[in-house]
Amino acid sequence: MREFIAKQKANLQSDIFSGLTVALALVPEAVAFAFVAGVPPMVGLYAAFMIGLITSIFGGRPGMISGATGALAVVMVDLVAEGNAMGPEGTNAGLYYLFATVILMGIIQMLVGALKLGKFVRLIPHPVMMGFVNGLAIVIFISQLGMFTQRIAGEKVWLEGYALYLMVGLVLLTMALMHFLPRLNKKIPAGLIAIVAVSALVILTGFDVATVGSFIRDSGGNGLQGSLPDFQTEIFNVVPLNWETLQFIFPYALILAAIGLIESLMTLNLIDELTETRGSSNRECLAQGGANIVTGLFGGMGGCAMIGQSIINIKGGGRTRISGVVASVTLLIFILFAAPLIEQVPIAALVGVMFMVVIGTFAWSSFRILPKIPVSDAIVLIAVSVLTVLFDLAVAVLVGIILSALVFSWENAKRIRARKHIEDDGTKVYEIWGPLFFGSISAFKSKFDPAGDPDKVVIDFMESRVSDHSALEALFTLVEKYQAIGKTVTIRHLSKECQQLMIKASPKLAAVIEENIDDPRYHVMTQVMQ
Repeated sequence: MREFIAKQKANLQSDIFSGLTVALALVPEAVAFAFVAGVPPMVGLYAAFMIGLITSIFGGRPGMISGATGALAVVMVDLVAEGNAMGPEGTNAGLYYLFATVILMGIIQMLVGALKLGKFVRLIPHPVMMGFVNGLAIVIFISQLGMFTQRIAGEKVWLEGYALYLMVGLVLLTMALMHFLPRLNKKIPAGLIAIVAVSALVILTGFDVATVGSFIRDSGGNGLQGSLPDFQTEIFNVVPLNWETLQFIFPYALILAAIGLIESLMTLNLIDELTETRGSSNRECLAQGGANIVTGLFGGMGGCAMIGQSIINIKGGGRTRISGVVASVTLLIFILFAAPLIEQVPIAALVGVMFMVVIGTFAWSSFRILPKIPVSDAIVLIAVSVLTVLFDLAVAVLVGIILSALVFSWENAKRIRARKHIEDDGTKVYEIWGPLFFGSISAFKSKFDPAGDPDKVVIDFMESRVSDHSALEALFTLVEKYQAIGKTVTIRHLSKECQQLMIKASPKLAAVIEENIDDPRYHVMTQVMQ
């Protein structure tokens, strides 16, 4: 019992310290994504707090961190701009159209969870997962390069000379602390200690470097100080509840819902692998949807799982829902009470933390396995990595899945075989091997010779699978060809489900199906999926 209590206490400490580190890293990320979307910084911070808190409590993956993300912010830019143009001047209508869209986005995500569609994330191939991880690591790295700039006369220019050397030095110091501290004591929250140590160094020495506060002010904000989020009654005053509004916001809501779920479920899968545990994809869909509905009603920009912060949390020892709750509540405390302190944290310290996340996220083993895996898998891995950088996560994953599906279909289409023999009574038997589906139909048809075959033909499906409607249609067409020239066809070893589907499609096929055969070894794939 003492050992159990001690273990829980150790986990609690790790969760708390990890949550504090995540909260610090959330601040500049949420602010940056808010400005990308074209909304005030507090809209991003409120989203990070509300979505993070709700998904930490109700989500399907303990230890996963959610909040405002860049993948969604990029889509929101046009939405906010078009919304501003649609509303009266000076009403900031784009912001309220964004809130309405986020609410609809949440409803769509909850429907996906309620219909239990989240399980289909398991169909994502491993090369797509590796490409996603590598691409995301590169995206995180590139996003941090913008921190090596300064604003002069309203324009961003790269740091040079002493300013650049100082920035690089502080980043390297943060990374070194995070690398070596765990070697001294694994219980030390390396990320948090590194941020505090570098912050103290900057404050004590008076180094002139960018801080969280200067970052917000340079981006057009007035500082971090805020208040509790309010219910946005203006949504119902500014946004008309009519068909035109739905036509405008629905496409954006659908895209945002898809991107949010893909990023969240991919992150869930990644953390499952890191922790060797399993989360609930459908529960995560419901939690993400509910969180977005709430954040839309209370003035947040919406969001989803954050891969970088999630890995910071996992690497810092965060394993339970407590870490996410601590991160969200701490973020709110920062907003309400500790703004002056947080604004003094140097950006270099946070960049150092994110660079360590990049190193930990990138699948370095992919370089080793690339020469050893099939060429098609290597192409998928590289393509997903590149597309994640060039476009976004949703496009990259969808293209990766499509490429993998096409390769799978092509490979299986080549596996259809027909072993032929003549029985004593002169009947020709075709024993079909391999799956019969839309991709293998052409090869399947080429195995038969209706004109040259004897009067009696048997097609045996003991070692084959009829997978889809295209396969049923191919069988129907083949039988018609034999019958049109006066020959008899018998089909053996079809499962009961397949027999029912064939007879339903064409009742006269009942005469060609041999029912009194034991041991059909398969079921129609569509029936199995149910």
